[in-house]
Amino acid sequence: MAGGKEFWLLVVVSWWFGVLEAPAGAQNVFCYGAFDVTSGKCNDLLGEGVAQDDCCLNHQYGFQLDRNGPCQACQAAHWSDWSPWSPCSVSCREGVQRRNRTCHGRNGPAGFCQASTRQWEMQACSLMACCPTHGNWGNWGNWEPCPATCIPEGLGPQPRQQRRRHCNSPPPSRDPPGNPCPGADQDYRSCSGLPFCPQDGSWGSWKPTGSCSVTCGVGRTVEKRLCDSPAPKHGGKFCPGPDTHTDTCNTRTPCPVDGRWREWSEWSVCENKASNIRIACDELTGLQRRTRTCVGRAHEGKRCVGPTMDIRSCYNVQLCSLKGAWTEWSPWGLCNPPCGEKPMKSRKRECKAIYPNYPMTVEGENGKVLNVSFWGRPRPNCQPLDGQGLVVEEQAACQNVPPCED
Repeated sequence: MAGGKEFWLLVVVSWWFGVLEAPAGAQNVFCYGAFDVTSGKCNDLLGEGVAQDDCCLNHQYGFQLDRNGPCQACQAAHWSDWSPWSPCSVSCREGVQRRNRTCHGRNGPAGFCQASTRQWEMQACSLMACCPTHGNWGNWGNWEPCPATCIPEGLGPQPRQQRRRHCNSPPPSRDPPGNPCPGADQDYRSCSGLPFCPQDGSWGSWKPTGSCSVTCGVGRTVEKRLCDSPAPKHGGKFCPGPDTHTDTCNTRTPCPVDGRWREWSEWSVCENKASNIRIACDELTGLQRRTRTCVGRAHEGKRCVGPTMDIRSCYNVQLCSLKGAWTEWSPWGLCNPPCGEKPMKSRKRECKAIYPNYPMTVEGENGKVLNVSFWGRPRPNCQPLDGQGLVVEEQAACQNVPPCED
């Protein structure tokens, strides 16, 4: 690359795995109270053996067909947020990083995620002038004295001795920074030859405390227990673990689902219908419209807030011949392909139109000042660059690409 500079690259590729088929609505599932759209994992298990349709009365819930299977979202199919970038493929010189996002949800419209359940991106990571020195452990020190004077009778934590070691054989370098020693600097072992300790407490049976926690969908009931079977004595410890326990309850009532806006439609052609005159390539303003639709509202959920139509003033430069100017080089683009042999990156310069110096505001109704936008694809005219009139492109190979993951 010119000047020895480093360039970052970014690539988007979809890996097609096939869309999961939604299970039968009457099938019993593991029902969870939360679905993490970033990781695709289920959290807050409400219970097992819950009918799938009942679990999904609340669209924010998730479920598993079996305990070791993937988590599925109750809400309509949609893309998750991008995962964090993976670590660089090399610690020195140029490498690459990857990240992905997943299509989650059930019963979504056919083709919503274009028959893909996961998409990948890959970008280059910067060079490092030299490699660091990583730390290495020294020898273990002597065992310290046991910190306790007794051991518990039967169950319970055992007293332990510890010893230490130092990351100094060698220590990690500072410039460039080396990795610290892996693992812990402390080691433990159980103490021996100590007498038994006083008896700790043990839990009694669970007892219910109230009614269902929700008024729609699947919720939970709470049970409590006492540390009295037996209670702690002779200085023994209180019972370990929680004194409350939850179980599922089903109201069989759907929860409200708020409406959400679809994306705006494309702007309509810039034209002046009122005067019925041609405004293209001239200092005459027209109007454009675009619309959007509120979808997904159910069970008395909130309606979408805002207008369904947007109108703006415009100048029509569609196919107009305009003077152009070459842009600077764009940033390096994505590695293509993101997985496989000899991925390439590219950058380009383009001939861009220089728009006329028309007024960018007009006076609308009641004296209100409105902004004016240029609309259309003009035909820019530039001096040829490297024999090209519109686009000049440069390509280079991506370096240190790791093997394909999937």
